[in-house]
Amino acid sequence: MRVLVAGATGVVGRPLVGALRARGHQVSALVREESRAKAPDADAVVVADALDREGLLSAVAAVRPEVVVHQMTALRLLRDDPAAAFARTARLRTEGTAHLVEAAREAGARRLVAQSIAFAAAPAGGPVLDEDAPLYVDAPDPGWAATVRAVAELERRVLGGPGPAGPGPAGAGPAGVVLRYGTLYGVGTAYARTGATGQAVLAGRLPLPEGAAGITSFLHVEDAVGAAVAAVESDATGVFHVTDDEPAPADQWLPRYARTLGGPAPRTVPAALAPRLLGWFVAHQLTAARGAANGRARTALGWKPGRPSWREGLGAE
Repeated sequence: MRVLVAGATGVVGRPLVGALRARGHQVSALVREESRAKAPDADAVVVADALDREGLLSAVAAVRPEVVVHQMTALRLLRDDPAAAFARTARLRTEGTAHLVEAAREAGARRLVAQSIAFAAAPAGGPVLDEDAPLYVDAPDPGWAATVRAVAELERRVLGGPGPAGPGPAGAGPAGVVLRYGTLYGVGTAYARTGATGQAVLAGRLPLPEGAAGITSFLHVEDAVGAAVAAVESDATGVFHVTDDEPAPADQWLPRYARTLGGPAPRTVPAALAPRLLGWFVAHQLTAARGAANGRARTALGWKPGRPSWREGLGAE
């Protein structure tokens, strides 16, 4: 098939281009002008900014993709400017997604596969939740609430909620698939030794709050790529958690991760101090977050993680 990968220089997008080509697909890599030199090997390189509607519509029309894959974020900016990274990523998930859905529809694409996150659920119910759990759009932290609302908007547009685009009769829009990735680890991620989280653990700057009941569902980058390939080639639609098979309590994964990296054991701090010491989101991840069940992705997409447990590789690359 003719496949367009938007966000082709990212930690998932780059290897995804190669994986799709290895499967025999004709792949176009969509990159911004400033990232042209970093574009992966592809059958075609398409230059456009997803926030430039007219430029994007023209670029996508030129390659006439049958399937469009949305892997766009600005999280590469996190280390230098976290506020800018989250703000631009929110715009890509809202404005950029709206433009990409329109471009896919106008180009005649039949399918749209988009990246989302599996850790945006509200902290209610059991320790591990499925895709029907409500998103945390009313989180007490304004920054996280804005992030989750942007995720909800991305999913609504991709799945054809109220708005100008969505699946339906021929010409009405592509059929939508949302892949909610777990917390990514592996080369190029925050959890790599050289990543922000890895460096914090090595420096002893990531303590463990008392209680540490938060659950994280991890996902190796290679398994994220595999799920995206499966979604491109499947006829399934809807929202799917893409995670490993072992949701991880904070008091298990963080000490083991520190040992694997060769860093100091995390010190314990009072739970009440965690938001001030770590920031709201990290404190939430370690104390209250829920894990994500991956059963639907296994059943509908025929996908399963090659690394079923974070224990096999978190911090070991």
